[in-house]
Amino acid sequence: MKKPPSPESFLPLKPNWFHVLLSLSEQEQHGYGIMQDVLERTEGKVRLWPPTLYGTIKRLVDAALIEPSALRPAVEQDDSRRRYYRLASLGRRVLAAECGRLEDLIRAVHAKRGVRERKADA
Repeated sequence: MKKPPSPESFLPLKPNWFHVLLSLSEQEQHGYGIMQDVLERTEGKVRLWPPTLYGTIKRLVDAALIEPSALRPAVEQDDSRRRYYRLASLGRRVLAAECGRLEDLIRAVHAKRGVRERKADA
């Protein structure tokens, strides 16, 4: 039996992968919903164009980080062409590991900034 990959084996995450996983961290969504969430959360700085987004979704499904969801909204609020996705258990662990890695990076930046400020004051 093949052992599942460790979350750390996916790090550092590609930015597109990170944004899609983060979008799915609180709720299941369809592709357009993910695209809008990323655009809004990044204040327009990150735009996942459809070819990029759907290629990323395919790769995340293939890597078992996300999975199709069977849950659907009420018929009057839904479009049958939409496919919904959710974070898989491995995807949640990978996202947590990436967030920890980024937090460590930010701590290092803040520590370095403090060193520079002290040198400038001397």
